[in-house]
Amino acid sequence: MFTPFSWTPAQRHVAMACFSAWTLDAFDFFILVFVLSDLAAYFHDSVSSVSLAIMLTLAVRPIGALIFGRLAEKFGRKPILMLNITCFSIFELLSAWSPSFEAFLLFRVVYGVAMGGIWGVASSLAMETIPDRSRGLMSGIFQAGYPCGYLLASVVFGLCYAWVGWRGMFLIGALPIILLPYIAYKVPESPVWLAARASKENAALWPSVRDNWKLCLYLVLIMACFNFFSHGTQDLYPTFLKVQHGFAPHVVSTIAIFYNIAAMLGGIFFGALSERIGRKKAMMIAAFLALPVLPLWAFSSGSLAIGIGAFFMQFMVQGAWGVVPTWLNELVPAKVRAVLPGFVYQLGNLIASVNAMLQSTIAERHGGNYGLAMAIVAGSVAILICLFVAIGRETQGTVIAGDKKRPNASRAPDGASQTSDH
Repeated sequence: MFTPFSWTPAQRHVAMACFSAWTLDAFDFFILVFVLSDLAAYFHDSVSSVSLAIMLTLAVRPIGALIFGRLAEKFGRKPILMLNITCFSIFELLSAWSPSFEAFLLFRVVYGVAMGGIWGVASSLAMETIPDRSRGLMSGIFQAGYPCGYLLASVVFGLCYAWVGWRGMFLIGALPIILLPYIAYKVPESPVWLAARASKENAALWPSVRDNWKLCLYLVLIMACFNFFSHGTQDLYPTFLKVQHGFAPHVVSTIAIFYNIAAMLGGIFFGALSERIGRKKAMMIAAFLALPVLPLWAFSSGSLAIGIGAFFMQFMVQGAWGVVPTWLNELVPAKVRAVLPGFVYQLGNLIASVNAMLQSTIAERHGGNYGLAMAIVAGSVAILICLFVAIGRETQGTVIAGDKKRPNASRAPDGASQTSDH
């Protein structure tokens, strides 16, 4: 397996830019989960009602994946990534100035459209640029940007919330705009996209969906499970710590910092492991190992025990997720790689967008027991992920970047695709 030290400077810049874009996108999203109870108090409503903002943000993300993904297929990954970052930064900023709850929901809807494009565009740029033998590792690094964004939001919440309040948190969320000069001057365009443009090869999205409708349906269902897995263990966890256990903001921040460090480590570990044991086995092992952690994570008492449970839970949750970027990009047709993985991912997000309201409703009907609500969702989808992944296709050994000498390409398990895009 190649390491980042063996990559070219251009490949390292791509890796850093894609990781940073996903990190800052997640940072902006997770600011909201830290201030749900504050927004409920400010707008004189319940947490479950305010969590509608999370649901709407997630629900409209397929629209963004479709819009920005199609633009990236036509105009290139790099310029559309920059446009995408600009859009979600602007609407994060506008969220801070919401004069009413209705205006806040509107800004979060438009922000969700902008957020929806980042994953597909950035992951395709990364997977098409990084050497094939490093793709599992890069997948883990890229997906680690999501918990890294959560970690960054945790740190900012712990350090700044007492001084700036919830509006100030959203103002800080406009900082991703500073990434644009770096992308403009240091990041090259995807070589796969450049080659396709030079040969004038194009593939229409809807014919690709029609020809691969069984695969698309399967991916939407499994991405719904994966999104329930991540959002079901993350979105209401700060509220669980603050409301059910009464922890102070600095304690909530500290626990969130540690479980997001674990999430980053898990994504990188299982992403790299997938190069050795296969994509499917890595995802299934991570999802299965989340089950014995559930009691400690959701039902223990005391900040230390809860913190340990949260650490191991996020190591497993994001460990399973660490394989997803490369697995999706290896499964779909090459000429729709910027749009189709992100689109099915965000359609899965659409299904899972009810998570926050579902969990908060379950909790409120059981005397504010957020731990029970989260455990029901997390345990159920962990089992479903194992079952769905088991019937899927192994893709270890697929060539994307044109690395013809990949040693394990000839022995990819379970009949993995071994065809090149070139």
